[in-house]
Amino acid sequence: MPIASAPIAVCSWSLRASNSAMLVERVQATGAKAVQLALTPIADWDAAWGDTFARLADAGIEVVSGMLETVGEDYSTLDTIRATGGVVPDATWPATRARAIEVARVAGKNKVRLVTFHAGFIPHEEGAQRDELFARLREIARIFRDHGARIAFETGQESADTLAHALDLLGDDTIGVNFDPANMILYGMGDPVAAVARLAPRIAQVHAKDALPAATAGTWGSEVRVGTGAVDWKAFLAAIARVPATVRLAVEREAGDDRIGDIRAAMELLARHGVA
Repeated sequence: MPIASAPIAVCSWSLRASNSAMLVERVQATGAKAVQLALTPIADWDAAWGDTFARLADAGIEVVSGMLETVGEDYSTLDTIRATGGVVPDATWPATRARAIEVARVAGKNKVRLVTFHAGFIPHEEGAQRDELFARLREIARIFRDHGARIAFETGQESADTLAHALDLLGDDTIGVNFDPANMILYGMGDPVAAVARLAPRIAQVHAKDALPAATAGTWGSEVRVGTGAVDWKAFLAAIARVPATVRLAVEREAGDDRIGDIRAAMELLARHGVA
């Protein structure tokens, strides 16, 4: 199936807005007509974000999907995110579950049908740790399904083979993948183009993001402006075009001081490859 002809989205958290009015202004500055929306601030009843959906609708900006931030994530190093990421840590699981319930309510009320998040590092090997993780992921899927939404896991923290194997074992066809090619590079988890072929039946959304691999094993790679990193965009977009489902693209930028300029550059690169 082709990449969706609907407008390319921008990830709201990339714009570092402090309230809903600022978010609308910055989305418009990128030229985007759609957004993947961080739902946690809205679910937290933060007054600065309470009218976000109304403001976006008034501006003609479509919400294509949502994002759940799990509790306690620390991206300082690969070791810290391995210990704190997703639904893996026992210490933060109750708070993450409670947050998921509130985010799911927001998604359901506003007809957001896809919510993405980092599941945490998924072990390939059998054992009690993986069984507990799977139980928690099934619980998160059920919470969102009860509100009319499906979930999708971000790529990168494990290889495509491990993620595909985990999805098969979870046994829930509603659970998908938010494919981020830069994450594969940042975490050193393989070639994004090859990973698309392995995960194709599960891909529900794609992040347009770029990165350079780490110079030293066991450390982070570097996120860079789309088109200046290691992603082969021609090959990657051709692979995405062969995914069975029609998918939306969302530009994500989590580094750099010119987020709006970098997002505009990403959208221009995608347009040159026939995606608009």
